[in-house]
Amino acid sequence: MWQRLSWRVRGYLITGAGVMLLSPDALFVKDTQLDVAAFMFWRALLLFAVLSLVAWWRYGKRLPEAVRACGPAMWWCPLAFAVSAWGFVAANRLTAAGNVLVIQNLAPLLAGLIGLVVYGQRLRLQTWCVIVLCVLGASLMAVGELGAGSPLGLVVALAVPLAIAVNTTVASAQRGVDTTVILPLGCLVILIPAIAMGGMILPSLADLQRLALLALVFLPGAYLLIQTGPRYLPGAEVSLVMLLETFVGTLLVWWWLGEVPPPLAFVGGAVIVTALLGSGALDLYRQRRKVAAGAPDPCQAVSPAVKGVLDTRSQGVVLLDGE
Repeated sequence: MWQRLSWRVRGYLITGAGVMLLSPDALFVKDTQLDVAAFMFWRALLLFAVLSLVAWWRYGKRLPEAVRACGPAMWWCPLAFAVSAWGFVAANRLTAAGNVLVIQNLAPLLAGLIGLVVYGQRLRLQTWCVIVLCVLGASLMAVGELGAGSPLGLVVALAVPLAIAVNTTVASAQRGVDTTVILPLGCLVILIPAIAMGGMILPSLADLQRLALLALVFLPGAYLLIQTGPRYLPGAEVSLVMLLETFVGTLLVWWWLGEVPPPLAFVGGAVIVTALLGSGALDLYRQRRKVAAGAPDPCQAVSPAVKGVLDTRSQGVVLLDGE
């Protein structure tokens, strides 16, 4: 079954599975009593341990070589990973949560622009339309929480989508390279300010159990899958699928903590899900029509992620979004 799927569909499924695992993150943040520095310290420390073990298990003594093979992503992705984590927490402390969510939803647009300007990655009109619809849907979900706040909070919040866009776009540009091996470096970057802010305190047993469940079970799989997504998709599409976290996370908080979302949240969530499913169904239909007309089946083709960088840069634009 898996072998019959196109590379784009595989990318959507891999990234979507990662987003599902990441969605309880907001719930655990709300359900712990730790201050920000301590929460970030233990979250990053436990996550670093698991991701390092996974990387060593996969590569062994070849791990330093695998890290160096990431090229520019070795520096940009860990930094962006840490900035997005800290930026989200800091922005929520400085301004209303709805403001942060609306600004965070700009990640797909920023990723598309960065990919186009820096790497010459061209997206289809269909993808741009889906991005606009999903950003609209995610913004509708946050409208009910919009509020006043410090202007500095808005500036800090803008760092979140920018960091997400940089991470996914730079990783996507390293075609054929496994950038999951640099995730532990991102955890180390998160730890530095957490230690400086006095986060090295022992949490209560209840909070430690929640942190262990989050950082040892949910987050490792989430980040490994999401970071694998750019091997199959442009960074803009990876950021696009990540908008599902807003919808699923809201449902989890409603279910566990009883925080009932406003009606617009359901409308926005329906827009996101419908746009993503509709785009995926259209891609499958288009693919089957091409195969029926005698075109090579992309499911049987060797992925660019396996073959390496496509030698199309001499043509001026690298097309990552078409089949």
